[in-house]
This record gives sequence, C-alpha cells and structure tokens, in this order.
Amino acid sequence: MLDHICIGIADLARSRRFYAAALAPLGYRITVEQADAVGFGVAEGSRRSLDPGGEFWIASGAPVPPLPHLAFSAGTRQEVDAFFRAAIGAGGGDNGKPGLRPRYHENYYACFVIDPDGYNIEAVCHEAV
Repeated sequence: MLDHICIGIADLARSRRFYAAALAPLGYRITVEQADAVGFGVAEGSRRSLDPGGEFWIASGAPVPPLPHLAFSAGTRQEVDAFFRAAIGAGGGDNGKPGLRPRYHENYYACFVIDPDGYNIEAVCHEAV
C-alpha cells in the first residue's frame, strides 16, 4: 500500500487551483500548504487518508518525463462524472470522457484528464452501478 505520492509541477498556484477543484468531487481537500508544496487528502469516510498530510502532493519543480499516469479512486460513477466536469472546468484537457472501459473489467468506469503539466489523471470507479 502506498502512503503518499508527490509530483513535480511547474506552477504551484496554477496546479493548486486545478487539483483543489478536480479532486473535490472525490472527497479530497487541501490538508497541508507549504511554500513549495501542497498536500491533498480525504478527510472522512471509508477512503479517509491515513497520513494527516494527505496521500497526494504537488511540489514546485519541473515535471520530469516520462510523466506517470495517476488514477484516483471514486466511490461512485457519479463521482467520476463530477471529477471530469470539475477538472475540465479548471483547465484540464479531455483525454477520455467518463464511461465503461470493459477491456480492464466489466465495471471499470473511468475518465482521463490531462493536467496543466501534462500528467494523465484518471478517476475510476469499480462498482457495478
């Protein structure tokens, strides 16, 4: 199990705004703000972050290729849809609208967005409905 992950981003303020908006439908909130980094975590529910600083961090520093693909868990398909709308509204690029991806498994419902630094960000729900 991962405790946390941190990605380098070119513009902290821009990425902070993007991720705060995009991750809100998945229950993420800013948990820590530092001069050169921001931590995001889920405050409540069954997906609550174990690390009080959060499990997802962005930090000032140029992204280094190859950029990893990041997938965030969604509790419902509606959360995937809301993530997509929020991420696109916050300036993300469409890299795959919400829908079933049966090549992974029959209930794999996901969407893909390109963040301001070019990372492929996914929200995925594995539930049947």
